[in-house]
Amino acid sequence: MTLSNTLTIAKKDFKAYFSSPIAYIVMAVFSFIMGYMFFSILNIYVMQSAQFEQFRMGKGPSLTENLIRPIWGNMNVVLLFIIPFITMRLFAEEKKNHTIELLFTAPVRLSEIVFGKFLSALGFVTVLLLLTLPYPLTLSIATKPDWGVIWMCYLGTVLMAGVYVSVGTLCSSLTENQIIAGALTFGAVLFFWIIKWAAYNAGATWGEILGYLSIIDHFEDFSRGVFSTKDFVFYLSAVGMWLFLAYKALESYTWRS
Repeated sequence: MTLSNTLTIAKKDFKAYFSSPIAYIVMAVFSFIMGYMFFSILNIYVMQSAQFEQFRMGKGPSLTENLIRPIWGNMNVVLLFIIPFITMRLFAEEKKNHTIELLFTAPVRLSEIVFGKFLSALGFVTVLLLLTLPYPLTLSIATKPDWGVIWMCYLGTVLMAGVYVSVGTLCSSLTENQIIAGALTFGAVLFFWIIKWAAYNAGATWGEILGYLSIIDHFEDFSRGVFSTKDFVFYLSAVGMWLFLAYKALESYTWRS
């Protein structure tokens, strides 16, 4: 796989997002929802701090536990709904417009196409995350947030978003209908969010396995400001697996077409 070809495809698809109003609608919706959540959680935190100070109840609420972690936890939930709209067009649109045959006949490898499109979608998600930088900057005006925790939260969110996007890449490669691709992506990612619930009713062995497959569980250490190698490897492995499946699905498509 050649890096230059991959980046060329990623750059082309990334620019394509901004050639339609969908990108700006997604950015506006994400910014509105996250802005509302930030100020709501901040307001609750300020009220709690004021109550602790008024009644002299000792140490006030933790900035990390009561503000930073809830903000990024909610952000990951919002991305669960937003990312299917970003990834649904990756290959489904190419199939519907019959331009995928031209893409396959271009002097690039299939792996470069898959990874390039994945990077384009992840790049757009990164733009969304950059829109949230004013939140910690606002906090730093009046308080002293733990920037180590904040950067780890961002890293964990990018890794989790990478899994979302890789699942979306696979789902988009399976159909030419963008709505179906988006619905499949949302359903698949939601399943790996709630799989931990099944772990509570499973036996010890299955419970441990199901708990390990839970996407959100691997974000916990990052949200505390701790870099976890095993969680980092889990996210990268999950991304690699879903992209490999997308590669095989498209490889099968080329044989049929």
